[in-house]
Amino acid sequence: MIILETRNLTKQFGGLVAVNDVSFQVTAGEIVGLIGPNGAGKTTLLNAIAGLDPPTSGSVFFLGQDATGWKPERMCRLGLSRTFQIPRPFPKLSALQNVLVASVFGRASGGNSRREQVEHCRAILAFVEFPMPEDIISERLNTVQLKRLDLARALASQPMLLLLDELASGLTEGELVELMAIIRKIRDSGVTIILVEHIMQVIMNLCRRLVVIHFGNKIADGPTQDVCQDPRVTEAYLGAG
Repeated sequence: MIILETRNLTKQFGGLVAVNDVSFQVTAGEIVGLIGPNGAGKTTLLNAIAGLDPPTSGSVFFLGQDATGWKPERMCRLGLSRTFQIPRPFPKLSALQNVLVASVFGRASGGNSRREQVEHCRAILAFVEFPMPEDIISERLNTVQLKRLDLARALASQPMLLLLDELASGLTEGELVELMAIIRKIRDSGVTIILVEHIMQVIMNLCRRLVVIHFGNKIADGPTQDVCQDPRVTEAYLGAG
């Protein structure tokens, strides 16, 4: 089953073409790595898919529906959720309250009692192994703890497709191992994942397939080992010669 498909997706900001004519598919159960050098257009591509910044041209198909330009809340209710490079929770709310807010916009939020929602959100915090008490105020969390909370918030909406944007940056070796185990658990629970990441240890361990963009253009799409040996990919990361 094809969960997501982009067709000739393009995003311009004035005269700058940040994403140029990008087409790819994601099938159910995959963890697809979306990689490329800094400034390649990866986050812009995620924003165009998720509805945060609608594409200039081209199409986004999600679960077989033409979802081009749909608002983020509509995409979320359909089953798409994401994390951000810089988490921005409600700083004066507790960790649990932040996850509760996120759960309101999910696929199965309607009809649940308050108690059921609270228990669901507590289960999500436990699932991502959130390392702090649920009543801690979010502004007191460090970067690593905020990223774990951001992941819990994304999962609270019960997505079918999860977009992870550089979730591993700034983590220690041990924290990376823990995070990779959690991402596998998420995939095993039935959630398909697109993973934007610079840390190749994470990419090589989690992704059987990679999509590579450079200066907004897709330059490779295929099995991880094949893509990593592609001269175009090597040149994009290391430069000619």
